[in-house]
Amino acid sequence: MVSGKYLFTSESVSMGHPDKLADRISDGILDAILEQDPTSRVACETLVTTGLALIAGEITTQANVNYAKKIRQTIRDVGYTDDMMGICADTCNVMVALDEQSPDIAQGVNSNESSGKDIGAGDQGLMFGFACNDTPELMPLPIALAHRITNRLTEARFKGEVDWLRPDSKSQVTIEYDGFKPIRVDAVVVSTQHSPSVEQKTIHQYVRDVIVKSCLPDELVSGEIKYHINPTGKFVVGGPHGDCGLTGRKIIVDTYGGWGRHGGGAFSGKDPTKVDRSAAYMARHVAKCVVASGAADRCEVQLAYAIGVSDPVSVLVDTQGSSKVSEEAITSAVLELFPLSPGGIINYLDLRRPIYQATSAGGHFGRSEPSFTWEKTDQAKALAKKLGV
Repeated sequence: MVSGKYLFTSESVSMGHPDKLADRISDGILDAILEQDPTSRVACETLVTTGLALIAGEITTQANVNYAKKIRQTIRDVGYTDDMMGICADTCNVMVALDEQSPDIAQGVNSNESSGKDIGAGDQGLMFGFACNDTPELMPLPIALAHRITNRLTEARFKGEVDWLRPDSKSQVTIEYDGFKPIRVDAVVVSTQHSPSVEQKTIHQYVRDVIVKSCLPDELVSGEIKYHINPTGKFVVGGPHGDCGLTGRKIIVDTYGGWGRHGGGAFSGKDPTKVDRSAAYMARHVAKCVVASGAADRCEVQLAYAIGVSDPVSVLVDTQGSSKVSEEAITSAVLELFPLSPGGIINYLDLRRPIYQATSAGGHFGRSEPSFTWEKTDQAKALAKKLGV
């Protein structure tokens, strides 16, 4: 168990960040396919750079999707609509290089009613879910605040509160802890792409006073907070023009900001037979229900799978010394109350829907939208009753 005072930092990036734009395109393709054919197998990877968007991967579907049109629409919705930004939805090159899913993988994943075989995991791997009582949404505070700041920047850009904001931005929040208790905000870093006409002084004052301060909890604002706003002094060249973007390069931003562990698999562009995504969502749901039940203040859940096999090869519940009952008892209750096979997870969380593009900005966890079914805590009462807490 962590003790004493220390600093912990997490970051968030906006939908206009090149890696997040790539994630958004991949998940947009996934949604367009699932809307027509919910049983599709999708593994869509995206690369974006100056004047180019490329998708590649393995897709098996009955859907008929205009991939180029969907890619351009996603780039347009994010805000890249001018050649001066280095990529423009209407003029950029679009390349599509897709194949079907390997039949060797498909035979392990496909269910078979006649033999009683359920859907098998799309690959081997390990997935983690985490929850803690730092915030009402049961997320670690640093990543929760970092997301609030980038979301607020995006809101300001779309509402036209100022005319110089551009799509690419990052935030980073450092929290001082005493043990597991957050006690104050120590530092905030924000870098936001901007038009060439605005002065850095204007950017600094607006971002600090209008954006950041509105996102920080009053009870944690004490002493001097270090603000680093566009610390390089200029951020005109950004997005895919400033840095090549790839699907799956912001997996820590997608999850818990480095607080909970990560199995290594990315989420975006993958249909729910890929346990990289669906089992990570289920692990978060289980961990959140454990904390919401009162059985523990913090909980990390690990699930692991073998390709083509339905049941997980291991399930681990780690409460980091915060549980009111034994971890063995919690694990036993989890195995009884929650379906952990790929098919069971897909049905329980209703994952064969076009709900995924929304996950590509602002994190996959700690959200309140109804489509984020893994954020519900409807099993917390049953868990509390079974554990006697």
